[in-house]
Amino acid sequence: MKIRNLLLRNILFTGTILLVASGYSPKGKDGDTYKRVKIGNQEWMSENLNVSTFRSGDIIYEAKTNEEWEKARAEGKPAWCYYDSKPDNGKKYGKLYNWYAVNDIKGLAPEGWHIPSDEEWNKLVEYLGTSDAGIKIKGTSGWNNNGNGTNECGFNGLPGGYRYSSDGTFNNIGDYGYWWSSTENLSNNAWYRVVNCFDGYIGRYPGNKRTGFSVRCIKD
Repeated sequence: MKIRNLLLRNILFTGTILLVASGYSPKGKDGDTYKRVKIGNQEWMSENLNVSTFRSGDIIYEAKTNEEWEKARAEGKPAWCYYDSKPDNGKKYGKLYNWYAVNDIKGLAPEGWHIPSDEEWNKLVEYLGTSDAGIKIKGTSGWNNNGNGTNECGFNGLPGGYRYSSDGTFNNIGDYGYWWSSTENLSNNAWYRVVNCFDGYIGRYPGNKRTGFSVRCIKD
């Protein structure tokens, strides 16, 4: 069978063969083309989302200052930012989005893709092995305290930090990577995943919807 625009490799770990298929295909409204990777039966983007418009073409509000982030928080308005409001951080880590952007009916993900649910995140973690899944999704460079991962599944997780929900301050770049799910947890929270530079776990917690986290997409 002829396979175009794919790089296939088999990786053996914990008694399981992991088939990783990587290449480029998802394209956002901004024109950016995203790397993708197949992990088990799922196909993920292997870089963080970096769009400033919804799938509909509508512009997403950019909150550059703490006051603008607070305004979006108070209004329950979809918003994004770069870490420290520096575009150079976006080139490496993508954008940080509040959950109102994640959940907007205009569509944050490119056509044919969506924001992963809590259950889809669970399937990824279970496939990789709960105890050290974080090591397998972390990139091989960029993590503080010698906390780099093996990236053996091709996810290439990076420590993009987050923006605090209330006052708009930025925290934990280099130490932690946070990613939203599309699943609510009570009225003010939604589930997210976090990986840090200190251990190999992928944490699962409810986060305030007004917080700014990174976003990965999964294929429909």
